[in-house]
Amino acid sequence: MSADPTSTSSNGHSSGFPGKLIVVEGIDGSGKSTQLDLLHKWLKGAGYCVYFTEWNSSPVVKRTTSFGKANKLLSPMTFSLIHACDFAERLERAILPPLRAGAIVLADRYIYTAFARDAARGIDREYVRNIYSIAPVPDVAVYFKVPLDEALNRILAGRPELKYYEAGMDLRLSEDPYESFKIFQDRIFNEYERIVPERGLDVIDATQSIADQQKQFRALVKPHLKGVLRSEILPLADVLASEGLSGRYVRSR
Repeated sequence: MSADPTSTSSNGHSSGFPGKLIVVEGIDGSGKSTQLDLLHKWLKGAGYCVYFTEWNSSPVVKRTTSFGKANKLLSPMTFSLIHACDFAERLERAILPPLRAGAIVLADRYIYTAFARDAARGIDREYVRNIYSIAPVPDVAVYFKVPLDEALNRILAGRPELKYYEAGMDLRLSEDPYESFKIFQDRIFNEYERIVPERGLDVIDATQSIADQQKQFRALVKPHLKGVLRSEILPLADVLASEGLSGRYVRSR
């Protein structure tokens, strides 16, 4: 399996496909999923063909992952390999086909999540990067940066209980789940600080208003939209007329 990226864009990212790959990254509580959802709605509203994929969502791997988590069977290396399998399946099923067809793929977390989380669990960085060498390089990859304390406040506020692996309890960082979570997230944050300059991710200050962040996000994406697959947007009147519906408030062109 190979992505075969062949060209390089102005921001240093490469893409050998007619479609575009747009990725968001960030620690828990950074607001990255909210920003990607807003971008998704904007692109769909403009008529672009958009496909969405998120980390750890392969139906093929999900059952194994759930079983391992429920029974606390996942070592750091097992965790790493399961996520790699999840990514490989989604790459073949949900990422490469739309890219080859000329559509936009939005990824809520990408290989950089593995780089950060696996390293935070003690897996060799170079080993992890080699595993994901099959991945196409995104056209736009954005890291939503937020201070660790603020991210923790967003996540922990109103959350009654942290999950075992979410809190990094498998690493024996602390007997207290909340303290363990803080230490684990700090490790992930520090890994992102290494990844961002290494891989040339664009950075958006996630302490800004949601609207300001979205404005910056769209500005990064707009230069990559030329030639992307779109569907025709028909006026409501034309859609109704095609079904034989008409009325005093419905006027065709």
